Amino acid sequence: MLRLTFVIFITLLAGCASGSKGVKCAGEVSSIYGQPMGHTQATIFDLVSAFTVSRDGVNVQSGTLQSQDRFKYVPSAVTAEGYYAQRLSDKQFRLINPHENTMMTWTCP
Repeated sequence: MLRLTFVIFITLLAGCASGSKGVKCAGEVSSIYGQPMGHTQATIFDLVSAFTVSRDGVNVQSGTLQSQDRFKYVPSAVTAEGYYAQRLSDKQFRLINPHENTMMTWTCP
């Protein structure tokens, strides 16, 4: 019985210690006003309360997403780079760059 408990404990520990796997997501680039500017692709690492976008060897971490009421307001944060990061749904993520008037929205499968 002790061995079975030990095996279950090790299995659970190994499962919790594994890193999150990124998902390749297709995206659209547009101006802040909605004018299409092209397409993009990135790997999104979804951590529920935060996410990371990895593209062309560059990683942008959203930081902790916050919302007073998730039913009324989009969970968002400002990244270290100055982008506005939003989690639009379980499968949609957005980075807005106000300095260049662009936003990238990724939809994951």
